[in-house]
Amino acid sequence: MRTSGRGVVVCTAVETAQPAPRAARRRPPGSRTAIALTAVAAAVVAWGLIADAAGVGLGTANPPFFLTRIPAPDPHLLWIVAFIAAVAAAAWLGRSTVPRTGFLVGATGVALAARLALAASRDGVTAWYSVYGLDPEAANEYLPALPALDLGVGTFLDRFAELAPSLPIHPSAHPPGTLLLTDALGISTPEGFAALMIVAGVLAVPLTYVAARRLRMEEGRARGAALLLALSPAAMIYGVTSTDAMFATLGLGAAVLLVGGGAASRIAGMLALAVSSFFSWALLAIGAFAAVLIALREGVARALWVAAGAGVALLAFYGVLYAISGYDPIGFLASASEAYELGISRARPWGYWVLGSPVAFFVALGLPISWYAARALGIGNQIAVALAVIVAVAALLGFSKAETERIWLFMAPLACLAAAAIVPRERLPMVLILLGAQALVTELAMETVW
Repeated sequence: MRTSGRGVVVCTAVETAQPAPRAARRRPPGSRTAIALTAVAAAVVAWGLIADAAGVGLGTANPPFFLTRIPAPDPHLLWIVAFIAAVAAAAWLGRSTVPRTGFLVGATGVALAARLALAASRDGVTAWYSVYGLDPEAANEYLPALPALDLGVGTFLDRFAELAPSLPIHPSAHPPGTLLLTDALGISTPEGFAALMIVAGVLAVPLTYVAARRLRMEEGRARGAALLLALSPAAMIYGVTSTDAMFATLGLGAAVLLVGGGAASRIAGMLALAVSSFFSWALLAIGAFAAVLIALREGVARALWVAAGAGVALLAFYGVLYAISGYDPIGFLASASEAYELGISRARPWGYWVLGSPVAFFVALGLPISWYAARALGIGNQIAVALAVIVAVAALLGFSKAETERIWLFMAPLACLAAAAIVPRERLPMVLILLGAQALVTELAMETVW
């Protein structure tokens, strides 16, 4: 510094090059939470792999993940190129200013193309439906259970609690909604069933945009949320090969109605939640998510009103169903719970999976998505907080110990909404490319069953 003859202070070039103030060099908001959760996740993964190497059984081959390494993958180059093109298109959409309708059509198309190309990148087009008919896993799926409907829909529903234990694993552990829908649509082939799941599942992408806008997220962030879901590794991998993709769309539809505000919308959301629970009991967690979010945004009294209304809608729906068909949801739930406890769950200790289940889900969801969702939690983002509550409750209850990469797929749109609230717009294309890379490596190197 020097002083001019008039006493005016003048800064030299050397002084202007001094380091920025300490406050300017702080980590981005929420980073401490993200770093802490990453450390916990790393410890859980290390714990599982060390225990597995030592011969301590935790219930999966590579805890906390439900996958195994493929010794000699046989990639299909053309499908890999198609997948890379879909990822590039998503990255372009992430920085484009196309009109809203064009964006929604483009994002849905990109999501569909990415899912199909990724699934075919290792096993060709048969990967789109083999899990429902050609793969050994097909014996555990829904199509082998369709003959039970030969009894007639009324008798099937009336006897479902007694029939469920004799059905394949997946239909025996879920309410009969999927079987009834499949039968009503006249679907009887693996190809037809796969088409239903793929189309239903990919609709979660535009619905994520709608959910973001109803949550008053600005346009760019709403588009980012939809694109994050479009290229989420878990959503792409299981979006072709699992009924959980359809469940995710059903749950998200209920969430859109419940959180959007307005009495009519919320009453419709209560009914939608009840109907969606007829496909998967896990979707009742969407009601809890909505209640927590409404409590944070509008107060506890309004949240209690929504929770009570959802409870009434649930009782009314199943009461009417019982009256017209004899369907006994309580008896079925007891039957399913008993079957679950007698199954592989007994080999999965709660003490490990209470942490292992969330870790597996968030890693499979996509590391960048999980990082930004954790940062959002760190700054108290209301969507992230509501998501954390239902994840914690699900983990503590232990209804899903392992396989949460697939089973918790209905939470994926919620995590993408939380992450999109904090992802810098200029970084979105790179985030999408990283998600695509994680998905491709996982698909080519690991066997995920579904």
